[in-house]
Amino acid sequence: MALSKTSSRFTSPLESPSGPPLIGALLRMPVDAVHRRMFERLQDRGFSDFDPAHLIVFQWPGPDGARPSELAARLQISKQALNYLLGQLERLGYLERRPDPDDQRGKRIAVTERGRAAIRVIRDAVHELETAWAEQLTPERFAELKALLVDLNQLTAARFPMPAAGRQRSSPTIGAAMDKDEAKGRAKEAAGDLTGDKDLQREGKADQAAGKVKEGVDDAADKVKETMRDD
Repeated sequence: MALSKTSSRFTSPLESPSGPPLIGALLRMPVDAVHRRMFERLQDRGFSDFDPAHLIVFQWPGPDGARPSELAARLQISKQALNYLLGQLERLGYLERRPDPDDQRGKRIAVTERGRAAIRVIRDAVHELETAWAEQLTPERFAELKALLVDLNQLTAARFPMPAAGRQRSSPTIGAAMDKDEAKGRAKEAAGDLTGDKDLQREGKADQAAGKVKEGVDDAADKVKETMRDD
């Protein structure tokens, strides 16, 4: 049954003492549902070694053919965090880092057949949700919603272009730089959220906090080095 077209009354889980949800929350909640469905389907289809943190690497348009530095800039995470995730995915057989034919000093990411199979499962999971939401909202309203989101993404891309490779830390986006410990912490917290394991959630948050402290120390060290070079 289609949801009401005109209702402005928010009920649980859309209630908060701060007021009704704004656009960030309204976008985040469906995205969280999409991520949960992706991970559930990956587990169901035999990709039990795929970690929730790996989803960021495979988010659209995907890593195939990209240089690691370019992908880190696009995802707005540090190169260290990305290389940690790429190393895991490479060991698990989802991708490879091959010599760049245009620059033998560099590497390019190549998605393997196992990685392509995982991407198919991920896309099928999203199609499942899209079909369910279209039935609930009506196909016409869901098609209009997707068209509006395409427009919003194009406007956002024009207004806030992705940072160039090698400039992740200068981006004002929250969480733009994420180190290895923080990446592991996010993975643990996500796994804890999915399984209901409170200890794993707490451990993940602790790792993220440690990663942020380390990142601050690294930033301070970089600034000292820059100052010494300037002198």
